[in-house]
Amino acid sequence: MNFKFVIYICFLSFFKVNAQSVVKSLDEKLKVSLSLENGKPVYSVTYGEKSFIENSPLGLKTNVGDFSSGLSLDTNIKQNIIYETYQLRNIKQSNVKYVANEAVFSFTKEGKAAIDIIFRVSNNNLAFKYKVYPQKDARACIVQEEVSGFVFPQQTTTFLCPQSLPMTGYARTAPSYETSYLPDDAMGKNGLGNGYSFPCLFKVRTNGWVLISETGVDGSYCASKLIGRDKGLYTIGFPAEGENNGNGTTAPGIPLAGETPWRTITIGETLAPIVETTIPFDLVKQKYEASKEYQYTKGSWSWIIKMDNNTTFPIQKQYIDFSAAMNYETILIDALWDTQIGRDKIAELAKYGARKNVGLYLWYNSNGHWNDAPQGPRGLMDNAAIRRKEMAWMKSIGVKGIKVDFFGGDKQETMKLYEDILTDANDFGIMVIFHGCTLPRGWERMYPNYASSEAVLASENLHFEQESCNNEAANATIHTFIRNTVGSMDFGGSTLNKFYNSDNIPNKGSKRMTSDVFALATAILFQSGVQHFALAPNNLNDAPEWAVNFMKEVPTTWDEVCFLEGYPGKYVLLARRKGVKWYIAGVNAEKKTLKIHLKLPMFASGAVLKTYIDDEQLTGKVNTIKLKKDQKVEISIPQNGGVLIIN
Repeated sequence: MNFKFVIYICFLSFFKVNAQSVVKSLDEKLKVSLSLENGKPVYSVTYGEKSFIENSPLGLKTNVGDFSSGLSLDTNIKQNIIYETYQLRNIKQSNVKYVANEAVFSFTKEGKAAIDIIFRVSNNNLAFKYKVYPQKDARACIVQEEVSGFVFPQQTTTFLCPQSLPMTGYARTAPSYETSYLPDDAMGKNGLGNGYSFPCLFKVRTNGWVLISETGVDGSYCASKLIGRDKGLYTIGFPAEGENNGNGTTAPGIPLAGETPWRTITIGETLAPIVETTIPFDLVKQKYEASKEYQYTKGSWSWIIKMDNNTTFPIQKQYIDFSAAMNYETILIDALWDTQIGRDKIAELAKYGARKNVGLYLWYNSNGHWNDAPQGPRGLMDNAAIRRKEMAWMKSIGVKGIKVDFFGGDKQETMKLYEDILTDANDFGIMVIFHGCTLPRGWERMYPNYASSEAVLASENLHFEQESCNNEAANATIHTFIRNTVGSMDFGGSTLNKFYNSDNIPNKGSKRMTSDVFALATAILFQSGVQHFALAPNNLNDAPEWAVNFMKEVPTTWDEVCFLEGYPGKYVLLARRKGVKWYIAGVNAEKKTLKIHLKLPMFASGAVLKTYIDDEQLTGKVNTIKLKKDQKVEISIPQNGGVLIIN
């Protein structure tokens, strides 16, 4: 579409409804209406004339003024057309065009400037944030409460992840976004009493779907969550007081004038806009220049199969050889390398890996005063001077990246630690994975050396308990629609061992219930620019050759994503494109075999396609098919099985 024509249409769309304090998307399907009710700002959202969010509260309460009531709306509403193109090579879509109508609603209180509420509305997406103005002599404030709410129509169902109570779980490390989603649940609950972790998915009757999250959170604010209330209302919640072992304020502080992060809402009649959204990245900017050109890679990882006692020099050397055999560029050396390998031997491993074009990622405990996690290295990431000295050593031996674990919560001081680790690591050319951590909130674009975050009940739980293996397929069909829609997900999956133990032998540890094709499919479904797969050297001999060959070639970065079919907790079919090559991936969690006629418009009629399919016994095989004239194929996926189609 011609750029000038786009801008012209945007202006028509905006000004046509501006007098009513309504902002529309370019296609005029998404509409946000803002008004004052007895001095309190409220908004509502419709899509295609159907209600998705009913009249919901807006505003902030601070220690320098209550900006949620007693407000007057300035009739001079500022309008902007946002048009931007940008490249994002590490998540979802490599070339993005963002077009939105922006409206700045200015409010006064007792005749003085109070706050702005800034809305941006693009096709299927909207976002809002606040700007707070200086009050009298105050040039800083504490945001004590954000009253922003989301009121859903009755009969809405929820797909939410309860946030753990603080200082619970292993070594008092919770919350770390590692609880299970509850699909198709009723409204009116508040999880475990501590709200719900972003992102949050809602099914609004038969109208469609809503995804709520936030973006642009850095060290200047805390991360937030949703608090469930009565009558379909959910509100923004700040971190619990007990997080970080009770240290640090739960309420963020900002300078004046100052802004909050963006609250994001994605709406669709189907799940396609949810899966394909780029709104977490559209609203943020890169915060600093990359010190080098960072490479997004795939690698191997011994810990998931072999656990702590195999973080040793011989085993890690074996995994370097394995990565080289798989054409992988890295290995991740997990916890306890400081005592079980030692620095001199780590340097030796780095040299050995360099000769085979395999670099190292090293694990670190985030450490500090916030939990009891005993694994080392400890005490190196929570202090700037010590951290930078450690990073200088890593640079000197050629370490590619770090994985930092066991963070203390979502308070502002912890968000600052994330940012400080990233900025310091960039100075030394080091990429960063976070684990036992918060959700990334636009970080793929904000921080050029950011690699990925866990923030999900990830693959380690498949090793620890059989129940997680039993639920692996159901969880995979949830993460694709919720957690992975807003940011990179360091799941560490695609296991080809039948059993989670060093020797891959029966009756020892948990048993994988899913097929090999399923394992390959999750390498497509679960996106992270840097992947360390749960493969093991024995897979070169005991896994099907076709499966190993696929895992050698699978990309970790993509140019396009396309939702095809699915329902959270039941099944999913998704397409990703790398260059001119499309990968169609699907898995099924339902007890019955999924049979569906799937249209594949990305392929030409008559195209010969490679397929990976399972039979009813979950035995995989590789075939080729010729696409029919109507571009449809018949898909059959048994429970716990998968499918792949590649051109």
